[in-house]
Amino acid sequence: MAASYAMYQEQILEHYKKPRHRGPLEGATHEARESNPLCGDDLTLRLRVEGSGRIEEARFEGQGCAISLASADMLAERIVGKGVGEAEVVSPRDVQAMLGIPLSAVREKCAVLALDVLRQALRRKAPGSGT
Repeated sequence: MAASYAMYQEQILEHYKKPRHRGPLEGATHEARESNPLCGDDLTLRLRVEGSGRIEEARFEGQGCAISLASADMLAERIVGKGVGEAEVVSPRDVQAMLGIPLSAVREKCAVLALDVLRQALRRKAPGSGT
């Protein structure tokens, strides 16, 4: 169990220090921003969704703790290439499973911030997207 826990901690640090989906997104069709005042996390998520409903790209920007930023990166990785319907059913339990470590109530809020932003983004068109 300790080896598994350490592996997940490494994975979280990897996504935090070297996120693959962090940065601006040209041509975003959907966008949302949310904050977690308990920890100071602030995330903006942008999506580019094809006409067919497939998420072509997902990128985030913001600041926050290792849990919130790693969660945002891991969630973006999970939804790229998926349909909007598949992204809509990702649950807090799924996010916690991706992270692979037990979370306190405060850290759980950090972990699901990206999921909250994703759900909002799926309902909001990006400014100037014209879609």
